[in-house]
Amino acid sequence: MEIILKEDIVNLGYKNDIVNVKSGYGRNYLIPTGKAIIASPSAKKMLAEDLKQRAHKLEKIKKDAEALAAKLEGVSLTIATKVSSTGTIFGSVSNIQIAEALAKLGHEIDRKIIVVKDAVKEVGNYKAIVKLHKEVSVEIPFEVVAE
Repeated sequence: MEIILKEDIVNLGYKNDIVNVKSGYGRNYLIPTGKAIIASPSAKKMLAEDLKQRAHKLEKIKKDAEALAAKLEGVSLTIATKVSSTGTIFGSVSNIQIAEALAKLGHEIDRKIIVVKDAVKEVGNYKAIVKLHKEVSVEIPFEVVAE
């Protein structure tokens, strides 16, 4: 089933993307919650016209994302957590802790756009990816240390 997304959905696509999803997911979740519409020929024409009109606005959003990416480029984080005697973390470090650490440095980043590839369960150096725009992402190194 082809649908047009009305907002960014993690692991699916960005706003105004045309994506294929299973029909149950589209009919029972995305369309009733207002996150997507069916990609009929008329809806596709409206989307194309809308994208033409908003091209300059999207360019500004991309430039803002690139400016924020430039600010985040040199940032490295140190996250202190409780650690066992073997160096294993109690729990794990996730995007929530990274967002909080960035907020302490003055960068308000939504935790949903921060991606940590591997589960962080030990002390060490790791990298997180912040997806600011569909074409702009920043890799932020962070170190997990004992509290």
